[in-house]
Amino acid sequence: MSLLDRAAGLFRLFEPEAGHALAIRALRAWHPRAPHGGDDPRLRVERLGLRFPNPIGLAAGFDKGGEATDAMLALGFGFVEVGTVTPLPQPGNPKPRLFRLPADYAVINRLGFNSRGHAALAANLARRRNQTGLVGINIGANKESADRIGDYVAGVLRFGAEAAWLTANISSPNTPGLRDLQAEATLRALLSRLAEARERVAAVSGRRTPLLVKIAPDLDDAQLQAVIQAVRDSGCDGLVIGNTTVERTGLRETGLANESGGVSGRPLFPRSTAMIARARELAGPGLVLVGAGGVESAGTAWTKIAAGADLVQLYTALFYEGPSLPRRIVAGLRARLDAAGLPAIGALRDSETARWAALWPKG
Repeated sequence: MSLLDRAAGLFRLFEPEAGHALAIRALRAWHPRAPHGGDDPRLRVERLGLRFPNPIGLAAGFDKGGEATDAMLALGFGFVEVGTVTPLPQPGNPKPRLFRLPADYAVINRLGFNSRGHAALAANLARRRNQTGLVGINIGANKESADRIGDYVAGVLRFGAEAAWLTANISSPNTPGLRDLQAEATLRALLSRLAEARERVAAVSGRRTPLLVKIAPDLDDAQLQAVIQAVRDSGCDGLVIGNTTVERTGLRETGLANESGGVSGRPLFPRSTAMIARARELAGPGLVLVGAGGVESAGTAWTKIAAGADLVQLYTALFYEGPSLPRRIVAGLRARLDAAGLPAIGALRDSETARWAALWPKG
């Protein structure tokens, strides 16, 4: 355990949300010189018209307000996704709303898109010292919005010219009715509006910003097929698979298992990995898939990529493993490439798609 991890361990002495807020403050006060995503060309991933220095990313939710972006890139992440950000500030759900489940290596959250809004995020990103590294923005809708699709459009118009990519989060279980946006007809309407907004931004900026959609791991096979067809038809670039789950099967922290919200971390790994593989089967090689859910080591990251992911994201494991985790995963991937005799991490993708897809329930 590094000194950095030992120091970060002090934050776990606090109530989860308070400890997280202290961690963000500490990271914001650190002024690293530059990103440190690694220098091994075998780990580079070229997708979305971007060059990722390694495939390990920070998932949305950790740095909702874009306050610690430079610090997270300096810790070894190849890319960072900030947000979810809503157009207007909103407090989210009542506290407590974040719960650690150490026996399960998991977290339950019902934060509810707590956000300081578009203007605050834009100001924080403008204050970045380095202005380097790949930073995507995860966009959402206000809870009380009369036009949720319009909120996503506003996110594209506000951040499309500056984000490395945009992710439309339509799968949080903590905003009532949000997951209804995954229904085929509604999703097609959303993606059509987002495509139009993206073209409006491109006409001014000269750049067509990559657009991803973050979906729930709780979809069934028919729903997944419909989502993928809608995404492909819209010209959207890819999927983040997936968000937190409302499933509680197998949790050992029975005292907290009944807390409402979404579960993230280790319990999510098998289903989300099988979902990636099934999505790869359905989508073919072109659609970009970002694997999230239970990534906590080089082994779990390796498995996600072998199942069909181009890139992976993590968040919950930082609660338990500490800030040295991204560098340790990158070092572990490097060692695994050596052992497997693979020329690059891209050669791993899809090598276990069939095996993992067989575990996805198709009935």
